[in-house]
Amino acid sequence: MQVCDVDVVAICDVDSRHLQEAGRLVGERQRSGQIPKLYKDYRKMLADNQFDLILIGTPDHWHARQAIDAIRSGAHIYLQKPVSVDVLEGEAILRYARKYNKKVQVGTQRRSTAHLIDAKKQIIDQGLLGKISHVEMCCYYHMRRNGNPALEQVPDFLDYELWTGPAPLRPYDGLPHGGWWRTFMEYGNGITGDMGMHMFDTVRWLLQLKWPNKISATGGIYVQQEGKSTIADTQTAVFEYDELNCIWQHRTWGNPVDPEYPWAFIIYGDKGTLKGSVMKYEFIPVGKGSP
Repeated sequence: MQVCDVDVVAICDVDSRHLQEAGRLVGERQRSGQIPKLYKDYRKMLADNQFDLILIGTPDHWHARQAIDAIRSGAHIYLQKPVSVDVLEGEAILRYARKYNKKVQVGTQRRSTAHLIDAKKQIIDQGLLGKISHVEMCCYYHMRRNGNPALEQVPDFLDYELWTGPAPLRPYDGLPHGGWWRTFMEYGNGITGDMGMHMFDTVRWLLQLKWPNKISATGGIYVQQEGKSTIADTQTAVFEYDELNCIWQHRTWGNPVDPEYPWAFIIYGDKGTLKGSVMKYEFIPVGKGSP
């Protein structure tokens, strides 16, 4: 709506409060002034309308099912990351996109980040790093929610069973969509799926990498053991390529290795090092310190 005149036909949300608020905001901001049709169940929304484009911003455990259904309905999709909770689901989305000849754009944003595009053109593509044989990626944000809220009655405005959908039905202990869901493996892939895929996708794009030869990981809940959270607070993963290892590390406790780059990638070459984040990048030639 900010860049072209589009008609938002319908919106879907299992939380009726969110749904009403979203309808009001869209009605105020789109040029027609019309409030979109409002739905609780996305399947009925697909059945009632013909869409050109569908934006999917649900929790990860719903992504694959909703993406495939949207593609089959005839729509192109913008799918929030990660595309799925496992590789098989992601491959299924790809198969349907090709079968129905539909575009799928994924919400990683890093490939559209101006300073990272500049880093690719000015540093990577110019060969200033030399031979690249090691990459480090990290997230040290303290973003793992780990409380012990009491069980509650499901509020009338939320269809909790539909929210849960294909995932295990956890006892209800408060609104999940304020970010509480991200702390459970039942719905996603923890910090690696939430933050790691941003940096790994960036590195794959910068270095034009395909599938790794081997992936291994280790980690667990080593420090923050007092709450309900089931995602790892510490993890290291290694993505192995020919003469290149890409290493992911996250901790949701302690200090970052480099306070200037708490969520970042570092690409090492025999001629220099490239540090990058969502905020900035810097190139450090071999034999020189940080500028």
